[in-house]
Amino acid sequence: MADTMQFDLVSPERRLASAQVASVQIPGADGDMTAMPDHAPTITTLRPGILTVDGPDGQSQYVVTGGFAEITAAGVSVLAERALAREDMTQETMDDIMEEARTMYKSVKEAFENEPGPVDDAAKLLSDMVAMGDHMGLTAKE
Repeated sequence: MADTMQFDLVSPERRLASAQVASVQIPGADGDMTAMPDHAPTITTLRPGILTVDGPDGQSQYVVTGGFAEITAAGVSVLAERALAREDMTQETMDDIMEEARTMYKSVKEAFENEPGPVDDAAKLLSDMVAMGDHMGLTAKE
């Protein structure tokens, strides 16, 4: 059994990380999970949250707002809708993310007036964004 695996994190703007790591804690849409070397092949969607990586230089954290993670025996590839290093997350960035989520919720609610599925999904996304901000000590403006 190998001690490390390849980890890659990319967003539409850039590659944020590429390293050999011991584990990756993933905020999955169906629950948090930890991937380690020789993990069973899995693909999961991401919910807004903190992705935590244990590597040779210690622990690194990244804020993700959605996307996918592909886990194989060789490693983890995360394709994030938006991602940034945890230390780069500011109140201003949180406010921008929350405004986008609120705008999306409002437009989905108007477009799917009597269809709870899409509206529920948008409300869950907004709720996850608020929880992520609370976890980091950032407040969501009303």
